[in-house]
Amino acid sequence: MRQGYLIDMDGVIYRGSEMIPGAIEFVHALRDEGVPFMFLTNNSQRTRRDVATKLCRMGVNVEERHIFTCAIATARFLAQQKPHGAAYVIGEGGLLQALHENGYAIVDQDPDYVVVGEGRTFTCEMIDAAVRMVMNGAKLVATNLDPSCPTANGLRSGCGATTAMIETATGVKAFSPGKPSPIMMRAARKELGLSAGETTIIGDTMETDILGGVQMGYRTVLVLSGGTSEGDLQHYGYQPDVIVNSIAALCTPEFLSRDAAA
Repeated sequence: MRQGYLIDMDGVIYRGSEMIPGAIEFVHALRDEGVPFMFLTNNSQRTRRDVATKLCRMGVNVEERHIFTCAIATARFLAQQKPHGAAYVIGEGGLLQALHENGYAIVDQDPDYVVVGEGRTFTCEMIDAAVRMVMNGAKLVATNLDPSCPTANGLRSGCGATTAMIETATGVKAFSPGKPSPIMMRAARKELGLSAGETTIIGDTMETDILGGVQMGYRTVLVLSGGTSEGDLQHYGYQPDVIVNSIAALCTPEFLSRDAAA
C-alpha cells in the first residue's frame, strides 16, 4: 500500500526562524521517492504562495500545491454551505484571498457569516461590529480555535482567543473547519488522492494534529520537538501510533521502507 503524509510545520519543520534538524532531509527524501505529502497549517494569515516561499527560503523545496491552510478549508466549507455568500472578516491576506477565490464577497454590513482568522491588526471596534452582526443573525465561524500560537518570543494570543471575545459577548459558539476538524483533515487528504489507510499525519500537538488524525483513522506520528512532551501523554485518552524526538528520526531508509511496505 502506498503512503502519503500530512505534515504540521511549526514545531515539526521549524521553530520560529530556525529549521529543526532533519526536516529538510526528510522532505527531500519524500520528493526523491515520489511520496505524496502536504503541509497543514492552522495559521490563516498567509496564502499558499506565502507559505511555500517561506519554506523555500528556509531550504525546503516545495510548491504551492504542497500547502493547505485553515483559510482554504474554511473558504471551501462556506462556499459549499452558502455559495456566493458574504462575510465580515477579522483576519488578513490569506483568509481574504481564500474567500475571494471561493466566490465570497467581503462586506461591512449584513453578512451571512462573521469569519475570524489570525491577525495582529484587529481593533475593539471590529470586535464590537462582529458582536452586533452575530446578534443580528450572522453565523460565527473561526478558521481555528487554537487559543495561542508559538513565536520566537514566546506565546501570543491565537484565533481562538479572539473568537472567545465574540462568543462570550454573544453567547454563540463558533464553528471551526480548521484542525482538528474532519473538514480540513479530509480535504487535505483528498487533495493528495489518498485513502485514510494510506495517510500518516506528523504533528507536535495532541489537541490538533494527533486528535484529528485519530478521529480520521490516519496513522499518527507525534514529534516531541514542539508543543508536547512525553510526560504530557498520560493526560490524554488517545495516543499516537509513533512517538519520536524529532522529524530527524523519520529520515531513515528503514522508516520510509516500512511505510512503503505497510
